[in-house]
Amino acid sequence: QRELILISASNQKAVDEVNDHIKLFDAAFGSDEKVNLRGQKKLEKIKMLSGGKPFSYAGNSRDDLVIWKEASQAVLVNCDTKTMNLETFKNTLEFDPPESTLKQLVKSVRPHQWLKNLLVFIPLILSHQLLDTSLISILLVTFVSFSLCASSVYLMNDLFDLTHDRSHLTKSTRPFASGNLPIVVGLIAGPCLFILGAVIAFYLPINFLLIFFAYGLINFSYSFSLKRLFLLDVITLACLYTLRIVAGAESIELQTTNWLLGFSFFLFLGLAIVKRVAELFNVITSGNSEIQGRAYSKAHLNFLRSTGILSTAIAVSIFAFYITDPETIELYTTPLALWAILPLLSYLLFRIWKTALRGGMDEDPVLFALTDHMGQLIVFSCGIILWLAS
Repeated sequence: QRELILISASNQKAVDEVNDHIKLFDAAFGSDEKVNLRGQKKLEKIKMLSGGKPFSYAGNSRDDLVIWKEASQAVLVNCDTKTMNLETFKNTLEFDPPESTLKQLVKSVRPHQWLKNLLVFIPLILSHQLLDTSLISILLVTFVSFSLCASSVYLMNDLFDLTHDRSHLTKSTRPFASGNLPIVVGLIAGPCLFILGAVIAFYLPINFLLIFFAYGLINFSYSFSLKRLFLLDVITLACLYTLRIVAGAESIELQTTNWLLGFSFFLFLGLAIVKRVAELFNVITSGNSEIQGRAYSKAHLNFLRSTGILSTAIAVSIFAFYITDPETIELYTTPLALWAILPLLSYLLFRIWKTALRGGMDEDPVLFALTDHMGQLIVFSCGIILWLAS
């Protein structure tokens, strides 16, 4: 019977903890203050342990090339393409070949989430200056700056949440949680994306720059602690969505109305609560009673449902006040047409709630509304109504 030995360049203490946890290996060896078990040193240790007999070696690093050359069987685990192409080994076994690091990184920055940053265009649309190419150009720069900041936050959030993500039903497939993307890539790419977004923000008005840093600070605070606080997490999310609209207005130096800000806050507060309700349904379905890393459990479901539906109803009511406001009426040639948006908006929002309460929501109601065929049709119809009213 062959021995199964864990040998790693990691510190001996960490290696022992892994060995004690999985209880799989006959022995475990790691680095200490005298020897770093990497490359040639690891090979010498293996030869000593094997007594000169043939051995198989499973590894994933370029440092393991020297060991694979001496092994009777080379087992390449999750190796990058460059490493696999450097040498040809006898009796090679490969499994779990990874996608390219770049592809995994793109997946981690969540470009599909950039759809949410289209909110920066809302002030321009409502000001009826959508054909002004100079303003559109500025908002495109704003969009890119905010998207880079958001992607930076996604990367850092995934790194902070590794433990919870690895035990989550769907988040366990994320690049960092699944081990397909090295943690060091996130530690480098996260700050770089934020710095790049900040550099772009410096070319925009000073008020936008201040909002950019406030947005980043709140986002990182959310990732560190706020997302674990009852109700404060969803309130923070609503503020972050509203801040996108304010950022769009400040970048082209337009004023936002109180009605718009109030509508945005309660709209996204309701949607943030929908997200928590959807997460709870998924948790309950999987046989658990609380969301890991969050302050919500099965006992909060009725409260969240009532609070969320109330927030949604308030948002719809504020929209009704907005379209009857004298300042709004002055902006449109046919302001009465705006009333056609009210039933469409109500249907979309309460349809989202119905889907969530039936357990059919994928935990992101904003993306659901933007990617669902009915949601797309309603958003498009509302756009046509706005155009006709103006």
